[in-house]
Amino acid sequence: MTESEVLPAPPSDSLVRRLTRLNLQLLSVTMLLTFVLLATATWYVARGRQVHAAQLSAQLLANSVSPMMVFADRPAAQTELEAFSRRSDLLLVQVQTPAGAVFAQWQAGGAAAPRVAPPAALDRLADATRVTMQELEVWEPIRLKEEVVGVLVLRESLAGLRMAVLTISAVAAALIALAILVAWRGLLLVQRRALAPLVELSRLAEHIARERDYGKRATVHRRDEVGRLTERFNDMLKRIEVWQADLHLQLEQEQEAGQQFQRLALKDSLTGLPNRLFFQGELQRYLSASVEHGELMALMFIDLDNFKTVNDKHGHDAGDEVLCEVSRRMAGVVRSRDVLCRLGGDEFALILPALPDQAAAEQLAQRLIDAVRVTLTIRGEVMPIGATVGLAFAPVDASDATDLLNASDQAMYEAKRAGKNTFRRARRADA
Repeated sequence: MTESEVLPAPPSDSLVRRLTRLNLQLLSVTMLLTFVLLATATWYVARGRQVHAAQLSAQLLANSVSPMMVFADRPAAQTELEAFSRRSDLLLVQVQTPAGAVFAQWQAGGAAAPRVAPPAALDRLADATRVTMQELEVWEPIRLKEEVVGVLVLRESLAGLRMAVLTISAVAAALIALAILVAWRGLLLVQRRALAPLVELSRLAEHIARERDYGKRATVHRRDEVGRLTERFNDMLKRIEVWQADLHLQLEQEQEAGQQFQRLALKDSLTGLPNRLFFQGELQRYLSASVEHGELMALMFIDLDNFKTVNDKHGHDAGDEVLCEVSRRMAGVVRSRDVLCRLGGDEFALILPALPDQAAAEQLAQRLIDAVRVTLTIRGEVMPIGATVGLAFAPVDASDATDLLNASDQAMYEAKRAGKNTFRRARRADA
């Protein structure tokens, strides 16, 4: 057996599964620990970068508003803060005088915010940063020519940062899960290949006994006792495979012969249409379905006009050609679900299942008559062929196959008496 062929899965208590499970557990614990460490490191690094960016922004803003503080230009300071507030994570920016009074401020949501008090034990005129899990706060002194003229307070939300870290962590978790799945498949393959040849031979024997697949072969890994046992096992499988192939071929030939015989038994050899035997079975089947489901169906009994004259005047070969051409014409008129059969001689029958109404069958009968009546030339001679149709409905006229066939036959004879090349429907018993 080649390495690419898949052996049946080992039992749940096998050495392969135990080794794979232990290795996978160790790998999962290692990757989980690595994931936790990386997620934590990512959070702190990203938070530190945002703190640094906030400090730089505070310094730039402090430099911008320092002249406004000196000249007490509150509207200009307010405009500067509003322009700065375009930062998406910004919650509050406030400019205070050295005395602690609010000079200008902007707060997310537009509401006025109270003065932000400095953290405990903090000289508010010195650089300071306060960071929590939810937000960060930066205190930046506003200087003009080395003189402190105010304090800038900047507060930002860490919600966006948390969402970004969570998104990265989710993607990393998905990749780790995928890696564990790939590792599981890889470990399973490696453990299987590491098994001893005797275990491989045992699994192959179990597979063959269960699947009856005698085309498998065991691999001879070494020329030792197990290798020689494997060779004898392969020889036995080869003999069984040859015997099974011969038996399968014989069964296929017998089945094909039986199917061919059945097809011949149910088909008219001249026209290729289903014959009387097939018609009898189909009529009973469709009639039962019509009665059970309350659907309207019809049966046409078709007899060719002047066919005896054609045989007597032009010979049986011409008559056979006429039958084949008439069969093709009628088959081209009927619906795909209809069943057209040759009963024998110049008699045909047509089963019409699932009709919407009786008028549909009558219209089809007229189309069939018109198709047969089109000029038919055989060997340069015009054949005076027509068709007379008797029409009976189920379950209106009969609910039994024999009665329905007799009713359509009687209707056909009435059409013959009416002048041929026409159709008549069965007379109801109460008419």
